[in-house]
Amino acid sequence: MTVMNNSRRVIPAAALALAALALPALTACSGSSGAGDDAKGGGKLRVTASFYPLEFLADRIGGPYVQVTDLTKPGVEPHDLELAPQQIAALSKADVVISLHGLQPAVDDAIGQSGVAHKVDAAALTSLEDHGTEVDGRHHTTGDNGSGAESEEDAGSDPHIWLDPVRYAQVAKGVGAALAQADPAHSAAYAKNTDALVAQLGALDTEFRDGLKNRTTDTFITTHAAFGYLAERYGLVEEAINGLDPESEPSATRMKALLDLAGREHVSTVFFETLVSDKTARTVAGDLHLRTDVLDPIEGITPKSRGTDYFAVQRSNLAALQTALGVPRR
Repeated sequence: MTVMNNSRRVIPAAALALAALALPALTACSGSSGAGDDAKGGGKLRVTASFYPLEFLADRIGGPYVQVTDLTKPGVEPHDLELAPQQIAALSKADVVISLHGLQPAVDDAIGQSGVAHKVDAAALTSLEDHGTEVDGRHHTTGDNGSGAESEEDAGSDPHIWLDPVRYAQVAKGVGAALAQADPAHSAAYAKNTDALVAQLGALDTEFRDGLKNRTTDTFITTHAAFGYLAERYGLVEEAINGLDPESEPSATRMKALLDLAGREHVSTVFFETLVSDKTARTVAGDLHLRTDVLDPIEGITPKSRGTDYFAVQRSNLAALQTALGVPRR
């Protein structure tokens, strides 16, 4: 299995060296015990999350017992994250680090040098698949490790597991277990909060299943292939202009295929996202005589987001898909 975006930005060697010099001093003032140590962030378990979906889990599960730091600031495209030497060094102060290996190479490298005792890799808590520019959920049975009929163009290991509520719930359970291991004194609270969050994600899964019934088409077009797991879960077909890299340009062959597809599958909409330019989507939509709308991969929450948290944005995504797929209004 290939890992996406390994060719994207990496941490400069000088920055890593500078961070390494700072590690001994930082390690001396940190510990690996639970949140009862007053030297830690006001007595709270210090959790560092690599980007928003993992920050959200840590906040919801940890509640008042954790202090969460997100390495990816709002509005920053997480695939492109670069870390300052101070951020790399500060990782060693964390009691728990939560990341998704392969999504952010800079973070992967920094975590490897952090010396943190409790490291959580979200990619190891559920199954990942290789996805290309086409993911056909109609030919996929969710729950196994296979995948639907897919284009090999720009294929790679797809990290966007959080957009499938079922996979995201699996990650939530792993995060809850890690917090409990790092802070046994509050393990009962973490277990209770994890169960509540998993139940909410189960309800969201039901909302998607029920909300996408009686649609007139299964197919939607996006600017980049972030919604393959969601498509598989609900029997949809994702056709991406680009591959897993949101900044790549479509080939002439791909554009011709999308033109043929739009007419054949009664596609009405080209979706773009909030953290990447909508220029490509609008150009393609104009060429295909389609409308545009937002389908948010929820890699960060900004004032442009259609909701203030994961659940609100997912419900906005559901509403956008209902319109694009011709679900009758109730």
